Amino acid sequence: MAADPYSTLGVSRTASEKDIKSAYRKLAKELHPDTNKDNPKAAERFSEVTGAYDLLSDKDKRAKFDRGEIDAEGNPMGFGGFGGGSGGFGGAGFGGNPGGQRGFGGGFGGNDGIDLEDLFGGIFGGGGQRGGMGGGFGGMGGSAGMGGRSRAAPRGGNVNYRLAVPLTDAAELKPQRITLSDGKTIDLKLPNGLEDGTQMRLAGKGEQGPGGAGDAIVTIQIQPHAFFRQDGDDLRVDLPITLDEALNGGKVKAPTAAGAVILSVPAGSSSGKVLRLKGRGMVRKDGSRGDLLITLQIVLPESDADLAKRLEGWKDPRDVRAKLGI
Repeated sequence: MAADPYSTLGVSRTASEKDIKSAYRKLAKELHPDTNKDNPKAAERFSEVTGAYDLLSDKDKRAKFDRGEIDAEGNPMGFGGFGGGSGGFGGAGFGGNPGGQRGFGGGFGGNDGIDLEDLFGGIFGGGGQRGGMGGGFGGMGGSAGMGGRSRAAPRGGNVNYRLAVPLTDAAELKPQRITLSDGKTIDLKLPNGLEDGTQMRLAGKGEQGPGGAGDAIVTIQIQPHAFFRQDGDDLRVDLPITLDEALNGGKVKAPTAAGAVILSVPAGSSSGKVLRLKGRGMVRKDGSRGDLLITLQIVLPESDADLAKRLEGWKDPRDVRAKLGI
């Protein structure tokens, strides 16, 4: 049986969703298999931590676990037996009087037992079939529980996956192809509000079990980009421009996560000036989008005799460093 998920994540039972998520991120970063390739125990611990987070991040499952309806692996909780063997309360029974007298031998119930409907009345709800409680008390160490209800067969285990997603694909929510452990591939639709560490559940794509298949848990890892940087819901990029484009302004090409666009550079732009393209950033949970912030960077030629000649004798009279107090 899996360890208590609260203990696994190191949080209290009253921890908030934010506390649980924060604890998982910290542990996942420390135990990630990619940074612990020589430590198989770290990979095992990573799986335990991911399983605990999977349960506690699901409000419905967490509530059921807290009420004792499911165990730490998400399986339904049943009632254990009052005694070992096939004889219900203590195996051989309470009576067993010689001479063929009827007692409690062989457990409560069976063809030769006392009719417990009369003995216990309606204690256990009444209205059930008469003729003994075998399958109720008679075999409580097995699959039958209180009232004769069968314990649900356990589902197969969940399977954890890590999916690397390029930053530009994450921004545009482009479907990602993933290969499952059974060799099948599926196209995964990324959700609004995607961020590094987001977990997606694929129902029935885990290991097979008597009660059905478990789930596949896919953890998203957003990959760094060569020139785009994520800043919350916004994206940032540095855009090189020439001196004449800065002085005179003009139309220049600028990259976005969805492809190049034409951008208007205002005349007299300085390095560090930030231009904003609305709705070109990350997709929020409500479907709206952040912006793309473009920082202009003037790039001068290393050696240009014509430019030097044109600027010969010219000096900018401004004190551009006055605000620095120097």
